[in-house]
Amino acid sequence: MEMKSRVCLSVGWITLFLMGCDLFVVSPLLPFISEAYHVSSAKTGWMVTVFAVTYACFTPFFGWLSDKKGRRTFITFGLLLFVLSNILTAFSPSFFWLIVSRILAGLSVASITPLIYAISGDIAPPSRRGTWLSIVVSGHLTALWAGAPFGTLLEYFLGWRSVFVVMAIIGAILAIVNFKTWQNVPKSNVARNLLGGNLLRILGSVSVTTTWAISMYVLYVYLGAALYSENSFSPSEIALAITFYGIGAVLGSLISGQLTDRFGVRKISKVTLIFLTLIFICLGIFFSSGAWIYFLLFLWALVGYAGFTSYQARLAVEYSNKRGIVMAWNNTALYIGITFGSMIGGFVVSHYVCSIAAIFSFALSTQKVQKTKEESVFSGR
Repeated sequence: MEMKSRVCLSVGWITLFLMGCDLFVVSPLLPFISEAYHVSSAKTGWMVTVFAVTYACFTPFFGWLSDKKGRRTFITFGLLLFVLSNILTAFSPSFFWLIVSRILAGLSVASITPLIYAISGDIAPPSRRGTWLSIVVSGHLTALWAGAPFGTLLEYFLGWRSVFVVMAIIGAILAIVNFKTWQNVPKSNVARNLLGGNLLRILGSVSVTTTWAISMYVLYVYLGAALYSENSFSPSEIALAITFYGIGAVLGSLISGQLTDRFGVRKISKVTLIFLTLIFICLGIFFSSGAWIYFLLFLWALVGYAGFTSYQARLAVEYSNKRGIVMAWNNTALYIGITFGSMIGGFVVSHYVCSIAAIFSFALSTQKVQKTKEESVFSGR
């Protein structure tokens, strides 16, 4: 891989890792923030809620704009806003301004994350697009299991405000780096019309991601509670189980890229959804089987996130002329799925519900999109 490609992938990976940290690092800090502003834990949780809602609502808007005006401008804007929002989070004079800061953070990440996916798809060689996307996606997934420990460790030594100061400093550096890295990526000159059937086709395609997210997060959000009640796991055993899950997620994403480039985007995305359904059934049967649960959680994340990454690559290929808006809607679909999955899991933690959602996701994934020339070459293996 030539040096320029390595630089692009490294910048994309680090940027998405930072965005993931901003999302995942807040939860373990909530008790300290609650104490600092003298508000209840439930009220402090609004920090996560307003971030997620803002992100989900504004992501399609920035995706649409980036397709028309170019991606570099909005990635740089997002990183500068990211710096401002995290400084405000660190030094908010009141809880009201703390909430405002997280709204701004959600807005900033909405203009960064899907556009990094899209611009990676724009510049990747067609025969290597799956690998490129798998590498940048793994940055976000690494934050899934590394972000919270990083924040907790920094809080222990320097206090919770230092976490957001450090992220602001890194964000400022990345704003300059991203501006320089993507300066030679041309704007697309293809006109977009997102009305009528075009938009409906996009929403139909990203609905696969929604049902995938439901199938994953019905169980994941309450995994710790389930391991405690079903297996009598100690906190250290639960942490180990989550680590197995996190490693599986990163490896699944990376392996998926290689397989997608070799066998085609449609085949891998479908096969992983079928295997995901079977793994959920096994989880339902063997969840209380002691040490075996570590292997099952690793396998679950490995296959699940392999499917997610391969489907990202598939969308990048099938919608090559409108990657920005499609990746943006796909991220909104992801958050909708996470929200519904969390809600369903709050009422019933069922591995069979996960299987049903995975089957439904597979059924949706069989729909066809009108092929471009590039996709015909890329997926015709």
